[in-house]
Amino acid sequence: MGLPSVFRVLGVVGALLLASLGAARAQAPLLRDVTLRTDTASYQLSRHTVIVQGEPTLFFWFRRDDETVEVRFYPEKLAGDEPLRLRKSTDFQQLDSLTREADGAWRTRIKFQDLTSSQFIRLVVEQRGAPGDEPLRDVVPLLPVAYTSVNLRGSDDELFVGEEKVLALNSSNPRNVRVTGEWVRTEEFDYQVTREPNGTLRLHVLPKQLGRRTLTVKLQSERPMLQSGGRLNYQLPALKQEFVVKASRLRFLTPDKRMVTLDENSRRRGVELILDNGRAFDLRRTYRVEDQEEPGGALIAELFTRQYLTNDRVLCFLRPYNTHRQTEGYLYLKQNDQALYVTNLDITPKTTISSVQVLHRGGDWTSSLNVSPGETVDVRLEGEGLQKARFHFEDLPVIPSDSSIRTDSRVVLRVQVPVTFDKRRSNILNAGQATGQALSIREFQRPHPLDFVSVSYGDASHPITRLNGPVLFERTVRDVVFSFNPNGIDTDKVFYGKQLLSFEIRTLNSKGELVEIRNVDNVVICPGDNSPRAVFYQDKACRTDALSLNALLSRKTYDLDDWSRIIVTVKHQAGQYSDPGFTQTVELVLKRNYKFDIDISFPAGLLTRRIGEPNGSYTSFGGISLATLAQFSFYHPEKINRLRPYKVGAGFVALNAFNLNPDNNANRDLGIVVLGSVYPTRRDAKLTFPLYLGGGYLLNGVKSVATGKSYHWFVLFGPGIGVRL
Repeated sequence: MGLPSVFRVLGVVGALLLASLGAARAQAPLLRDVTLRTDTASYQLSRHTVIVQGEPTLFFWFRRDDETVEVRFYPEKLAGDEPLRLRKSTDFQQLDSLTREADGAWRTRIKFQDLTSSQFIRLVVEQRGAPGDEPLRDVVPLLPVAYTSVNLRGSDDELFVGEEKVLALNSSNPRNVRVTGEWVRTEEFDYQVTREPNGTLRLHVLPKQLGRRTLTVKLQSERPMLQSGGRLNYQLPALKQEFVVKASRLRFLTPDKRMVTLDENSRRRGVELILDNGRAFDLRRTYRVEDQEEPGGALIAELFTRQYLTNDRVLCFLRPYNTHRQTEGYLYLKQNDQALYVTNLDITPKTTISSVQVLHRGGDWTSSLNVSPGETVDVRLEGEGLQKARFHFEDLPVIPSDSSIRTDSRVVLRVQVPVTFDKRRSNILNAGQATGQALSIREFQRPHPLDFVSVSYGDASHPITRLNGPVLFERTVRDVVFSFNPNGIDTDKVFYGKQLLSFEIRTLNSKGELVEIRNVDNVVICPGDNSPRAVFYQDKACRTDALSLNALLSRKTYDLDDWSRIIVTVKHQAGQYSDPGFTQTVELVLKRNYKFDIDISFPAGLLTRRIGEPNGSYTSFGGISLATLAQFSFYHPEKINRLRPYKVGAGFVALNAFNLNPDNNANRDLGIVVLGSVYPTRRDAKLTFPLYLGGGYLLNGVKSVATGKSYHWFVLFGPGIGVRL
């Protein structure tokens, strides 16, 4: 054999040796021992184990479901120096990381989640192996064991045949008591153990035989108790209680149905009913069912016994004739007016709805069944046999509410209409069957404040709700345009629906006299695309363009006189809303700062003085003069069509024009003047008495005897008489 062949043989032998060593390491246990310590005791895997399904299991006693324990893992000496890792589990929470102690153990703390309910709790420990090898793993099964005691609380030991009694059970660990909710039937008693939502245990006892009887209740635990010899015991100590069982005057027969519907079919054909065997029943016989034990009670139903059943019960036919509620008392089975047995069940009329009413938030009950998307309303159903009904609304959720009412004659349900609801009706159903009643889905149609309407009269648009009082506009009004903002109506949570508006347009002259009136009705503004219900508002009548007054008025706005007024009243159309609508008035006044006109007045008693005349004195009061002036009048800036008490003008004045005395003809003259006058502010006065102050140039002038010069310039002051045409 050559040297290469020897090397190949040695390589194969080495590989087999390493594989065998790896297999031996993988099969060797990782842990030598495990200890688990609670706040009261310590448990060791090598000492505290029981065999569960053929597997050694570390047991420990616990008191709380969320017990916190300390765990120490002792690895084998040949396990290596690699750190250990505890795999995660839903049964517990690792509070600390694994740390190595001085004695070589790896320590951590874990907190269990629910020791009573968790099954097959295991601690899985791993150690990383050599590169390429699977990690070493060791599994430590755990078995929580608990001590549980149960005793019966209550001193009342008197029971009656056919009457169920509920007793309270005391337990040191009530969650560890297994509760199935099933009835356990014995010869003397039937009993059932239940658990209430707060964890309290209840024992339901139904006696069957008379006399002093002993009730034995057998219970099991969820977690076992550990007994001597390592035996696990899930059986709790039996509860024994002695009762005195007394007989009632009449035996109670339990029916298999708790409710029977009274209608024409059940009245004629009857309803199948299974009762306990009354022992004294005669087959093929009809018994009378009344609501009182004494003779002469009201006939509630008739019971016909048909045949015996194998479970010691009797098949009967019940023909109801009147209604009955279990809360009203027992029902008595009679033969020849003699009460034989007692039973109880509800006999209710067929579910019928006589009226439906709706309560909107903040409103009153109304018979209108119109509801709107996004609303939460209360629906009240009135009729007969409503308590047994299972009402629901087609595609609408019913919201549980403290105000919900359910009686035999009235049911109140709270219903929410989704914003995206896309039907026009929601039928009211009873157990999936239509009742003939339905809610009508109508879009909201509530008046929205008129801030979505804007007006433009020469500059930018203004919301009409911001125009409080008359608007004084100095320039020519080319047009008055009303525009609408559809996105200003609905929001994501508040809906108003279509807005139906009417416009009343009036134009007045400066004296307040009506010039023209126009009415525009049925202006429909629909909410915009920002509304979640926008697609449901689509209507050909919805207006998207602006409203121009010049398109309606015969006399256009730019042709109106000074101080004319344009009054537009915008309001929600009457009769379209259940709530009062909004009204807004826009008043536009064609303001002017001054006025130019020709004025004829009669100054009288004027004092005149010639400028430059030597004596420099005023003339005596003159006669009546005639003044024709082109003058400016000025308006008050904060009042409408109110003139200020002064005017300024220029023109001609004929001094002493009406002075017919031939001796004073020297004082007659014609002058060009600039006059300022002060007028009374009283309106509509045709005859006024103004004061004049001014000066000018006399065309003829006055020649002075002393100097021989002619004087033309003069000033004047005095009252006058004004006539306004």
